Amino acid sequence: MRNLLVTLALTAATLSLSAQDLITRYERSKGKETATYFECIAYYKTLAARFPQLKLLEIGQTDSGYPLHLAVLSQDRDFSFPSLKKKNKRVILVNNGIHPGEPDGVDASMMLLRDILQGKKKLPANVVLAVIPLYNIGGALNRSAFYRVDQNGPAEFGSRGNGQNLDLNRDFIKADSRNARAFHKIYHLTDPDVFIDNHVSNGADYQHVMTLLTTQHGKMGGPMGEFLHQTFEPELYKMMKTKGYDLLPYVNHFGSTPDSGWTAYADGPRYSSGYTTLFHTFGFVPETHMLKPYPQRVAATYALMECFIEFTSRYSEQINKLRQQTKNAVKTQEKFPLSWAPDKTQYDLYTFKGYKAGMKTSAVSGLPRLYYDRAQPYEKQIKIYNTFLPGDFVTKPEAYIVPQGWWAVTELLQLNGVKMRRFTQDTTITVEAYKIENYNTPQRPYEKHYLHSGTTVSTSKQTIKFLKGDYYIPMNQEANRYLVETLEPQAGDSFFAWNFFDAILGQKEGYSTYVFEDTAAEFLQSHPEIKKALEEKRATDTAFANSAQAQLNFVYRLSPWNEPGFMRYPVFRVVK
Repeated sequence: MRNLLVTLALTAATLSLSAQDLITRYERSKGKETATYFECIAYYKTLAARFPQLKLLEIGQTDSGYPLHLAVLSQDRDFSFPSLKKKNKRVILVNNGIHPGEPDGVDASMMLLRDILQGKKKLPANVVLAVIPLYNIGGALNRSAFYRVDQNGPAEFGSRGNGQNLDLNRDFIKADSRNARAFHKIYHLTDPDVFIDNHVSNGADYQHVMTLLTTQHGKMGGPMGEFLHQTFEPELYKMMKTKGYDLLPYVNHFGSTPDSGWTAYADGPRYSSGYTTLFHTFGFVPETHMLKPYPQRVAATYALMECFIEFTSRYSEQINKLRQQTKNAVKTQEKFPLSWAPDKTQYDLYTFKGYKAGMKTSAVSGLPRLYYDRAQPYEKQIKIYNTFLPGDFVTKPEAYIVPQGWWAVTELLQLNGVKMRRFTQDTTITVEAYKIENYNTPQRPYEKHYLHSGTTVSTSKQTIKFLKGDYYIPMNQEANRYLVETLEPQAGDSFFAWNFFDAILGQKEGYSTYVFEDTAAEFLQSHPEIKKALEEKRATDTAFANSAQAQLNFVYRLSPWNEPGFMRYPVFRVVK
């Protein structure tokens, strides 16, 4: 009997110790602190060692020199994503700590996975949870109590910039960081049905603890867009309401007060949810409110992830059907929009719970300043303009051709699962070529780039000799939308916009003026149509008429000596 009592006591002590070492730093500090990067990864390693339903993978490196981890929670202990897809499982991919100063998801995910593994919460059999514990490792290692001065906790956290001082939530298309390239591997490995990127918002003060930025339903388009707007979002709002949270769309309003409503955020592919739209995933960016106490924010993030799991399980078959339908449809889709503009004739009404705003004298400047009075809460119906109309349509080619010299582009295409083949011999093809006619470039850089905008092109048919090893990219694949929005130079987040092709914007060949004068004169004698064009321009353009250099350059541009690669966009379209 005594031995039995001793055994029971030891077992109880072991279980108590086991439970104790799964208490997170967040919980031990009673919501005042967040886990460090090393604590976070050590915690997941402990979970994976103790529970066979969890596997912790290393996928790619980051700019910090540490690998990016992916925690996969699969109740049947199958961690092969092709196998899981065959079993008709839905995959939810959660990204945490892209901005380490916004660590709500880091702590909420640690506790949620633990609670599922311990049986306190349920993960339905038809759902697999894949979690990036902490994405911006470099920012997380740069820890301080003084970042995000306006935020209400935790006590210390990381900085927004990563190991290159990049904002990783602007890096999904251009992928300047190793983090983004590792994310591409994770994304295409998991092919998530639902993607969640946990954040904390800035801006106005209001009562809502959680707001939600959703992939713009018009940009997603088709049956997926309709389902997102008419079913997915409304159900999430109802589910969160039962948990005690009044969910609201992301408050896309800065400056004055938001109580007159706002235009929804149109997430471009540089952002996570815009990137996932290109590959037909339902993407969401939860944004807790920075002024709410940290425990409230973490609890709201935890609750919302529970709602995502429940909804995804309940609508599993419909989500799968819609995604497969969209993936098949995009293969034969003929026209693609390159821009979206808000439709101010359509809006959705939401109950906004705000605080009365006013002006008072600033103790700093002595001038009027904005303030919110939390003693005067209010509720009102507001308009949110959440319909965007597509524009600037382009007809897809049969294929794109990218010369192998532009390897920085082809490497990203390959990383994103694009199917392509290489010419096995030099091949001459008649293609549609773009000439860059105009573009705007800011004077200051944005995330390492001087981002082009307002790009215009002209089109011509040209017969070009492509070399053995150049890439032929057929437009009959699931990645068609990604290809159009990155390879068409007019698109807002195209590779041209992000300066991947800037080498063509500088002339490499030229001429000595005093020598080419005689050559140009002889050329004009044998080409009267160009001589006529020169005379017409001289007659209508006084500055041109007074510039010998401009006129000589005009002839050079229309001559066979003109450098063919100058301003010619080096992605070519194969058309019928």
